[in-house]
Amino acid sequence: MATGQNGMAATSHPTATLVATEMLRRGGNAIDAAVAACAAQCVIEPGSTGVGGDCFAMISLRGSDEVIAYNGSGRAPMAATPERFEREGISAIERRSPHAVTIPGAVEAWARLVGDHGRLPLAEVLAPAIGLARDGFALSPRVAHDLELQRDLLALDPTARRILLAGGGAIGVGTILHQPELARTLEAIGRDGPDAFYRGPIAEDMVSYLRGLGGWHTLDDFVAAAGEYVRPIETQFRGRTVLECPPNGQGVIALMILKILECFEVKPDPLNIDNLHVAIEATRLAYAARDALVADPAQSAVPVDYLLSDRLAGELAGKIDFSRAIDPLPAFHAVEHADTVYLAVVDRERNAVSLISSLFYPYGSGLMSPRSGVLFQNRGQGFSLAKGHPNRIAPGKRPLHTIIPGMVAEKGRVRMPFGVMGGHYQAMGHAHLLSALFDHGLDLQSAIDLPRLFPLPGTKTIEAEQRLRERHGAALEARGFKVQPPKWPIGGAQAIWIDWDRGSLIGGSDPRKDGCALGF
Repeated sequence: MATGQNGMAATSHPTATLVATEMLRRGGNAIDAAVAACAAQCVIEPGSTGVGGDCFAMISLRGSDEVIAYNGSGRAPMAATPERFEREGISAIERRSPHAVTIPGAVEAWARLVGDHGRLPLAEVLAPAIGLARDGFALSPRVAHDLELQRDLLALDPTARRILLAGGGAIGVGTILHQPELARTLEAIGRDGPDAFYRGPIAEDMVSYLRGLGGWHTLDDFVAAAGEYVRPIETQFRGRTVLECPPNGQGVIALMILKILECFEVKPDPLNIDNLHVAIEATRLAYAARDALVADPAQSAVPVDYLLSDRLAGELAGKIDFSRAIDPLPAFHAVEHADTVYLAVVDRERNAVSLISSLFYPYGSGLMSPRSGVLFQNRGQGFSLAKGHPNRIAPGKRPLHTIIPGMVAEKGRVRMPFGVMGGHYQAMGHAHLLSALFDHGLDLQSAIDLPRLFPLPGTKTIEAEQRLRERHGAALEARGFKVQPPKWPIGGAQAIWIDWDRGSLIGGSDPRKDGCALGF
């Protein structure tokens, strides 16, 4: 664990953690530091996040439990009507399709959060990221690994191949990459604010590129881009308040899982098979509800009160049988895992930020705008095209989002900004981390280090890390599950615990990523 007194940052990349702590030392607050670190990660972790992606944040000012939440998720183009998809015979949104690209929301969110709650000018906040993009950066191990896995995808796009694959040459740990186009884009944003991104030459470059691929995006779609402050949703877990962003994110599902877990008495060993069985089945049930009901609340009614009701938690808990897997589960439209960055920052005044940003899949759509160097997300794949589905694509609609920042409060003050990356795993990851802390009393780093498993939504297939496969694989298969190795490490977590009594900060960061927590 990392410790500190005057400030702390925990991110998935050591350079981003340094950027955040240096921003705090230069007089910035936690909001400035969080945005600076996120912008840096858009350069040095280009597969996980970028200016072509989205952002969600939760902020506690001076440790208050009156948490502010911001939804910086992008929307579908106004021309993206279900009828047009039908007329053109498009029955699925493919990853490299321009229709997978929703209007990026991250830049607007950064500017809004820094302008409303930061201390420093946006140009100063973005300066470290600009320097990294212009002067180059060395690939870290996890970033190099993920980049190699997406080589074939990125090679299909001329700009992505030139910039991210060094023109098709050899890449690996320590390879130096430069992103001069992105550096100029970030400089313009710092100088002129979000209008530099959503209006003018940069927007024109993005729109012309996407339309050249058959997209329906317009300059008006970019001009209209705007996130919003939203009221967090919450539930109680083991005497503490857990806060999440409301839909269109899946934070409500993390809270549902926690409510189901509270219906059971836990065994002392966090890796006891019955504890794992409850977590698996609570996740399968909650995710089935997610895919049936969670969507953009501005265009579809999302029954949050029902999903977080004691009655529903009791009904779902009653379906769990320790001898066998629940079968059948409700059918739903599913999408695959995704990649993301999460970071937490706390400053001297105990302003606390929980921020998460993503391109959805690793390296998003693989489509990179040629003059601005913007790599686009593929978040539009989170939409359904099925008639009557609450998450069906529509003009200006936001898709179901997997990325969720979290906060824990206790006795009127925030105790911990936290988050768990990993696409669909995130809701289960939140519950798994909090159970390890508050059911089993593990310290922050030990809770993050615990081996993980994840039931693939809508199936009885469980991805389990090696330690759990060796210990419980056969027993879980005897209960009706199929157990298999994950395609890559499951998730990645960061968290900072605020010890109000001693005036100290304690941080943890996931070894499944490259990052670290640092305090001073």
